[in-house]
Amino acid sequence: MTTQPAKSEAAAAMGRRLAGHRLLWPALILLALLLGNLAFHHDFFSVRVRDGHLYGSLIDILQFGAPLILVALGMTLVISTRGIDLSVGSTVAIAGALACGHISTAAHPGSVATLLTAVALALGVALVLGLANGFLVSGLGVQPIVATLILMVAGRGVAQLITDGQIVTVTSAPYKMIGGGYWLTFPFAVLLAAALVALTALVTRRSALGMLIESVGGNPAASRLVGIRAGGLLALVYVFSALCAAVAGLMISSNVSSADGNNAGLWIELDAILAVVVGGTALTGGRFSLGGTVLGALIIQTLSTTVYTLGVPPETTLVFKAFVVIVVCLVQSPVFRAKVLRRRGAATPRSHTPAGAAPQQQEVRA
Repeated sequence: MTTQPAKSEAAAAMGRRLAGHRLLWPALILLALLLGNLAFHHDFFSVRVRDGHLYGSLIDILQFGAPLILVALGMTLVISTRGIDLSVGSTVAIAGALACGHISTAAHPGSVATLLTAVALALGVALVLGLANGFLVSGLGVQPIVATLILMVAGRGVAQLITDGQIVTVTSAPYKMIGGGYWLTFPFAVLLAAALVALTALVTRRSALGMLIESVGGNPAASRLVGIRAGGLLALVYVFSALCAAVAGLMISSNVSSADGNNAGLWIELDAILAVVVGGTALTGGRFSLGGTVLGALIIQTLSTTVYTLGVPPETTLVFKAFVVIVVCLVQSPVFRAKVLRRRGAATPRSHTPAGAAPQQQEVRA
């Protein structure tokens, strides 16, 4: 029969495991942001059905956060290999510019065939861009931040060349479906992002691929000695990151039915990196958390929604956002929490031995 002290000890152990879970703090932070919005707007959690579609602040957070979730999804695998991809914002702009440019010049812009050709064109170019990044990093040994910075700078210019420096507007119901349409009452962008996250989780967690990626990021030398082909894996994660960014670019341009080579996806790479870090994936590589990345992206999007909801002036928006992000990172830091709450580690307290006395030796039992 289990005694009461044993039950208390088991409950305490379970509480410690829960407190140490990597998804606990991102989930609590997201909940705190949502409740904070509820304090200012009492109908913040209300979800309405209008014309067979779901509407509400929570639905807006999911819909507008879907592109960031996808970009952060690809960034997670890149960061887990000790890399970084600064070119995702430019890839977003290029994908949207290519798709909208093709649709605007097509003979039948509203046809499904035109849509499929535009999507294939955007994804195909993104594949080439990802291969270029992967070749620079894995083939030529260029530092990831330098290799992707090249495309970050040049890619934005390429997107403006595609659009001739203008905002390309399109009228296509099938294309509008990607980022602004609904399916089964839900925003299609949310369903598409959820499907890609689930597929990525299935591939990386139900096969050896995720373990191989983590091993390359955790200890490149050891992974090379055991025969893991790090070059191919590095190229793969950069290609995946570019494809995710391209889908996000299709969502963004589709939602507004236009392509802006200058502003589309601007600084989204920084939000993606922040979402990955807030989600618990370390920039030093190794283990990654897809669930944490999704929560981190939702935190960033909820924070942006909160800024607009509270009516923060545009000139102070970035300062407000940076302040909240700093608070979020401090709350997640175990060292900071230990200092604030004056917690001591698991080390046993030292015994006070009188001066000149020999320390007692513990009996060692066989």
